[in-house]
Amino acid sequence: MEKKKIAVIGAKGFAARELITILLHHPDVDLLSLYDKLDKNEALVSNFPELRGLTDIAIQPIDPSNMNIDADVVFLALPHKVSQEYAPSCYNAGKIVIDLSADFRFENIDLYEKTYAISHQAKDLNRKSVYGLPELYRDKIKTSRMIGSAGCYPTSVILPCAPLMSTDWIDFNSIIADSKSGVSGAGRNPSPITHYVSCNESIRAYSIAGHRHTPEIEEKLSLRAGKNIRIQFTPHLTPMDRGILSTIYVNLTSEKEEVDIRKLYEEFYRAEPFVRILPENQFPATKHVSFTNFCDIGIKLDKRTNRLILVSAIDNLVKGASGQAVQCMNIILGVNETNGL
Repeated sequence: MEKKKIAVIGAKGFAARELITILLHHPDVDLLSLYDKLDKNEALVSNFPELRGLTDIAIQPIDPSNMNIDADVVFLALPHKVSQEYAPSCYNAGKIVIDLSADFRFENIDLYEKTYAISHQAKDLNRKSVYGLPELYRDKIKTSRMIGSAGCYPTSVILPCAPLMSTDWIDFNSIIADSKSGVSGAGRNPSPITHYVSCNESIRAYSIAGHRHTPEIEEKLSLRAGKNIRIQFTPHLTPMDRGILSTIYVNLTSEKEEVDIRKLYEEFYRAEPFVRILPENQFPATKHVSFTNFCDIGIKLDKRTNRLILVSAIDNLVKGASGQAVQCMNIILGVNETNGL
C-alpha cells in the first residue's frame, strides 16, 4: 500500500506531541504537515526539543477560512469547541478526519451543547461521526471518514463496564467510578491547580458531580445497555506526568462467582490487541501502561458486600488520546491495527 499523507492541526499540545511521535515511527504513513494558530512558522523542536533529529517539519499557521491541506488523513488535536471550525472543510475535501476533542463524540447533539455550553457549528457532520473506541465501534469505524476519538476518562470507565451492559447481573444505577489522572490530562496551558507548587505532593478531587466527561460515559453505556444509565464519577488530579487509574464499584443483583465474571471479560476482550484482563488478584498500575496503547483491567468480587470492583489503567496521552486515534486510523486504512503502536 502506498503510504498515506498525514496532517495534524493543533500541533503544540501534549496529545499532539504523542501523536507526532507515533506517526513519525508508523510504517504506513508519512507525516506531511503540522499546523496551529500562529502568525508565522515555528520550528517543531522549539516546542518539543525531544523530537530533535527525528524530523525537520515546521509548524505552519492555519486559518479555518484557508484549509488547503495536502493530506489523506487529518488529525485534529485542538481544544474542545474549536475542532468543529476545522472539521467540515477537511471532510468535504474528501479527507479522513480524526478529532481528538469532544466535538464529535456525542450522538445526542443537545447533550453536547448542554455539556460544553456552546451551539454546535457542524451538526450535519456530527451525524456522520463515529465514536472512536475501537473495541466497541470497530465495524462502524471501518467505513467512516469522521471519527470523534473517545475521551481519556471515558475510555478508562467504559471499557471496564462494557461487558456488563448486556447482562442482568448488576444494578445499572449503582456504578461509581473513582478516577485519578496525571497532570498532562489537564493540557499544556497551566492553571492555578496544575502549577508545580499546587499539584506536587498533593492529590485533589475536582469537578465533583459535574465533570464534562460524565455525560459522554453515560451516553455510551446507556446505548450499550439499552436503558438510561446514571453513574457517579469523581475525577482526581494526582502528582504524576501521565496515566489514569479508575476504580469502579458496581452492585450485583444476585450472587455470582468471580470465575464466571472473569470468564465474561476474557471472552469479551479475547480478540482485542490492546485490552489485557489481568490474572486473579492482580491489578493495574499506571506505570505498567505508560507510553503504551494498552488498557489493563483487574477484577475483584467482594462477596461480603456483593459488589464487583473493577480497576483499569491507561496512559491518558496514548490509549486516552493519540494512540487510540491512530488505532482508529489503522482500522480505516485497513492496515494492521497495532501498526505504530
